[in-house]
Amino acid sequence: MQVQVVDYRAADAAEQFTRSLHETGFGVLVNHPIQQTLVEKIYADWLGFFNSDEKQPFAFSKETQDGYFSTETSETAKGAALKDIKEYFHYYPWGRVPPALQADAQAYFAQANGLAQELLSWVERFTPPEIARHYREPLSNMIKDSKLTLLRVLRYPPLTGQEPAGALRAAAHGDINLLTILPAANEPGLQVQGLDGAWFDVPCDFGMLIINIGDMLQEASQGYYPSTQHRVVNPSGDGAKRSRISLPLFLHPRNEVVLSERYTADQYLQERLRELGVKT
Repeated sequence: MQVQVVDYRAADAAEQFTRSLHETGFGVLVNHPIQQTLVEKIYADWLGFFNSDEKQPFAFSKETQDGYFSTETSETAKGAALKDIKEYFHYYPWGRVPPALQADAQAYFAQANGLAQELLSWVERFTPPEIARHYREPLSNMIKDSKLTLLRVLRYPPLTGQEPAGALRAAAHGDINLLTILPAANEPGLQVQGLDGAWFDVPCDFGMLIINIGDMLQEASQGYYPSTQHRVVNPSGDGAKRSRISLPLFLHPRNEVVLSERYTADQYLQERLRELGVKT
């Protein structure tokens, strides 16, 4: 399985990138406009936050799904028996955030969301007409004025050796949303599952940007763009002693967007949140 690494500045970048998304559910961009210095600063500052008691007053809200999710309250992947080994913070521009971390989070959200909108327009442009005619509205319009696009700051803590047998930093899962935008983490571990069931490392050199299809876009495109299963495996050796910080932006449509005959975006989201165990 070959996830394509595409130069964002290339003349045929959109075509190469969307072909990779169609064939693998993933694409990787280099020379993209996201500022690497900002990403690295966010990684360092949020690692400090996760290592402090400052996170406790920001405990997540079941109603709004913003704030801090501890390792005890974090999600269990659909179909998995064990919780993932991770903690994370849900940032929305309208939500709560530690004041010292707000400006950078806001700046990164704006950068990543702007690029995500452009990439969604690429996806729309290279969708075959027989598939595109089933979109209930232009993909780029589905996210217009959405309050649901989510920036998740993830921390996978160092492993202690006391983890339950079989538990992973992130068990195999598909994302719920349209597109996910992910700067390469500070540590490796991301893998994608091929059609033959085998797992492959996703190219993730520091500075690369990894993009994958979510379940909602798979639903809207009748499977043309596949939401591929992916996971984060546990490191060994010295890597097990280090935290892994990750910064996915989940591009979500407005609640009322019709994805297919079966679902609106809100119906799909609520179903998946119940399956993940973070909403009853």
